[in-house]
Amino acid sequence: MAQMKMPPGHRTPRMGARQIYEALRDQILGRVYGADGLLPSSRALAGELGVSRGTVTIAYEQLAAEGLIEIRHGARPRVAQAVVERGRVRTTSRPSSRKVRLSGYGERLRQVAPRSEEQPRNLLANFRYGDLSPSDFPVLAWKRAVVAAMTRRPARLAYNDPCGSRQLRMALQAYLWRSRTVRCEVDQIIVVNGSQQGLDLCARLLLNSGDRFVMEDPGYLMARHVFSATGAAAVPIPVDVDGLDTERLAKIEARLAYVTPSHQFPLGGVMAIARRHQLLAWARKFHAYVIEDDYDSEYRYDTKPVPPLHALAGSEDVIYLGTVSKTLSPTLRIGYLVVPSELQSLFAAAKQIMDRHTPLVEQEALATMLETGAYDRHVKRVRRRNGERRQILLDALLRRFGDRIQIDGAAAGLHVVVWFRDLPQTSEAALIEAARVKGVGIYPVAPLFNHRHPGRRHQPNVIGLVMGYAALEARQIERGCQLLAQAVDQLRSRRLS
Repeated sequence: MAQMKMPPGHRTPRMGARQIYEALRDQILGRVYGADGLLPSSRALAGELGVSRGTVTIAYEQLAAEGLIEIRHGARPRVAQAVVERGRVRTTSRPSSRKVRLSGYGERLRQVAPRSEEQPRNLLANFRYGDLSPSDFPVLAWKRAVVAAMTRRPARLAYNDPCGSRQLRMALQAYLWRSRTVRCEVDQIIVVNGSQQGLDLCARLLLNSGDRFVMEDPGYLMARHVFSATGAAAVPIPVDVDGLDTERLAKIEARLAYVTPSHQFPLGGVMAIARRHQLLAWARKFHAYVIEDDYDSEYRYDTKPVPPLHALAGSEDVIYLGTVSKTLSPTLRIGYLVVPSELQSLFAAAKQIMDRHTPLVEQEALATMLETGAYDRHVKRVRRRNGERRQILLDALLRRFGDRIQIDGAAAGLHVVVWFRDLPQTSEAALIEAARVKGVGIYPVAPLFNHRHPGRRHQPNVIGLVMGYAALEARQIERGCQLLAQAVDQLRSRRLS
């Protein structure tokens, strides 16, 4: 009598109908049953497994409903002939040979989107920007806020406002005013799943294929990708210590401009007030929108807070973008847009179509932290910690490299850009590999420049690294700089030999 095949040494626990169905399905798809394709009778299989016959019958009926077996009265079940003849059963999966047909958006995304790369593990020091230290997360305050949100049992479980929790938007309205002098109505705030979704909404609603958009050069790569995926073309504008060079905008017609005026990413410049007004005047002239990404405004050390573009007169065309990814955690995926009033209903409709709304418990937990002052206290604490990390990094870099390096963007934020004056940019890959071998993760600034416009490229012809420090402790920063110095010395020795 045929039996249900089990792996050698397998001890069968008492199984339910679902488990029996899944085991048989996998065996059928794995060609376990012979040429005749016969399965055990329901009575025999029930006896073998120590379950009721009805349990096996339920599993067989599900397999039959899916067309995997044929059941006839008075006969044992048999693997469906159609399954065998059509070759639907494969022992291994093979890549399909058929041509993949994508939309225009899909094709552009395949060309411009970044490839997800597995991050190296077991590094002694990883200077990757954007990572935060788990020890900085306010576990107890967040736990209390989440519990409070979950114990407020709603009258019913239903989809919420696509713009976000009213409680959170009111809390954000107050926070933006007291921390960034941003005045807005609650209805202008759209809560999104991180700043990246905010950028995606802007791209979908404001750009068409063939349009142009202004980008800082160098600038935030993920913003460039999301805008380019619409089919729009980037117009890179160089930046300096005063931010975007707005003099170059005079004759450039574009649908939007993406800027980081309070702390330019990655070089760290602050946009001068005259340039801010020039940018706003340009937006009015060409009926364009300005996306102001205020991504790390909470971290300022050697400089006073700078009012955002949104707080200036004539900022009706500014879309303000904020996030908690740099203060709480990038894993929470909570960000927010402050949009012009005339765009509020459009952004709300797009958000609803995209994913209904951002998860509500996390929104209300953040609202509680903002209302109770726990968020402000946390920001003050991590600002102090990251200020200490920053100083340790600066001291270690200067001690190891001295005047052989130039450091940009140290006055604010969670990273610095380090230029190695005597290492040509052509040695970048070799330095990255040498550091990786020693257990140090380093990341070049070169990819953040727009290489599709070589004539406008303003990248120095030396190695530049974006070095984040918010995820590292003092000993890791010190050790990482020591090992990086060894890697640099090895590279220099090879070049001289």
